[in-house]
Amino acid sequence: MLFPDYRPRRMRQSEAFRRMIRETALSVEDFILPLFAIGGKKVQNPIASMPGHYQLSVDNLVQTAREAHALGIPAVLLFGVPDRKDPLGTAAYAKDGIVQRATRSVKDAVPELAVITDVCLCQYTDHGHCGCVEGECIDNDASLDLIARTALSHAKAGADMVAPSDMMDGRVAEIRETLDENDFSRIPIMAYSAKYCSSYYGPFRAAADSAPQFGDRRTYQMDPANALEAIREVSMDVEEGADIVMVKPALAYLDVIYRVRQEFDLPVAAYNVSGEFSMIKAAEQMGWLDGPRVMMETLTAIKRAGADLIITYFAMDAARPLQRK
Repeated sequence: MLFPDYRPRRMRQSEAFRRMIRETALSVEDFILPLFAIGGKKVQNPIASMPGHYQLSVDNLVQTAREAHALGIPAVLLFGVPDRKDPLGTAAYAKDGIVQRATRSVKDAVPELAVITDVCLCQYTDHGHCGCVEGECIDNDASLDLIARTALSHAKAGADMVAPSDMMDGRVAEIRETLDENDFSRIPIMAYSAKYCSSYYGPFRAAADSAPQFGDRRTYQMDPANALEAIREVSMDVEEGADIVMVKPALAYLDVIYRVRQEFDLPVAAYNVSGEFSMIKAAEQMGWLDGPRVMMETLTAIKRAGADLIITYFAMDAARPLQRK
């Protein structure tokens, strides 16, 4: 049997060779760690569907932020679990809101760690939707002021970056204008630009107590069948002033990450969401797969698809072996 002159296996014979020609390299600097802040002291409520993750009171959240920083993780993404909800989500933009308090405390304790804040209303509204509700319709334009007000309150608390996740049309422009008018032009926006109406969010909604009380979010989050629409959504956010654009979820939408990376020259973030994390953890607990290896393979796939930044609940687990290299 005749073989071609080129034999790919030659360069797979040793770990040294494989490392030398590896096309995609994960780094701790790629990761953003999501954290859930809740009121009280010394609170560490386990999230049953997300092993190793907790709703944390600010004191414990600060300790976790310190650990993340020590591992070389450059940023955390803060979500709040408020102690009160109302139709307009007023706790989202309150000066003493849970995210605002957590932001101030983390920046005081670990100033070198970048604090990114999720900007949305769903955890704070009694109806669980990401904007104002009129009857059973989400009022896009009436929601913009509240969303921008939330972003401004985060900036005043010391956030290094704000990340609107609501998917209301025009919210990036509204936030940009509000920040600029209030002397926060230096604060960048990481927009959840192509955020799909996904079933992979289930564990997160339990963790953040943010499930909608009626209907679902398909009137504002994207149809999972659409990819060209994602390019239009990202394009709008770029025009409105986004500094980073995001695709969410990540693993089921690698093709969308790739398309966005090819079309735009801004940094691209991908959110390796709770359901993607929980599936791997559950299969690992059942002994059905090698959890650490699947974790690294998954994160590598997201990076290979074109993500510059990966928001992932695996951040600390993946950072440890990467630090040892």
